[in-house]
Amino acid sequence: MAGRAFRLRAPRPGDFGWVVQRHGELYAAEFGWDERFEGLVAGIVARFIARFDPRCERCWIAERGGRRIGSVFLVKKSPRIGQLRMLLVDPAARGHGIGERLVAECIAEARRRGYAKLVLWTQANLTSARRIYKGLGFRLVKREPHADFGRRLVGEYWELGL
Repeated sequence: MAGRAFRLRAPRPGDFGWVVQRHGELYAAEFGWDERFEGLVAGIVARFIARFDPRCERCWIAERGGRRIGSVFLVKKSPRIGQLRMLLVDPAARGHGIGERLVAECIAEARRRGYAKLVLWTQANLTSARRIYKGLGFRLVKREPHADFGRRLVGEYWELGL
C-alpha cells in the first residue's frame, strides 16, 4: 500500500506557517471555531520558534509524497514535564495510523529527554484525538467548560506518566 506510506521529518521553512494555516482552516470548517483558535496556534508556534531548545523540544511533520499531512510538537512545560501540542492530521490522510504514530513519537521522545510526565490540553469534541490519547495511556485529569473559540466547548487536560 505505497499510497498510504508516510514519513515523519523535522520541520523546514514554510512548515510552521502551514501548521498555523491548516489548524485555522480545518477547525473552522469542521467545528466552526473562529479566528481566535488560529491566533492561539500562531502564538504557540511563535513561542516554539523563539524559545526552541533542541535538548528537550521537537516538532514532527508527517509527509506523504512530498505533501504535508500532519504535525505534532513536544514542548518543555517545566524541567520534568513535557507538553504535547498541536496534533493535526489532514482529513485526506486520516484513518491510516498517522495520528497515533505522531503521538507515539512524541511520547518516545519525551521519555528519551527524561521527562517524568507528558501533558496535553484538548477539547471533548475531538473524539479521534481523544481515542488516540487514551489508547496510548494518557488519562483524563480535568475538564473545564469555555467558549474561547466562538463555540461552547469543554477543554480537557490529560497526562501520561513516563
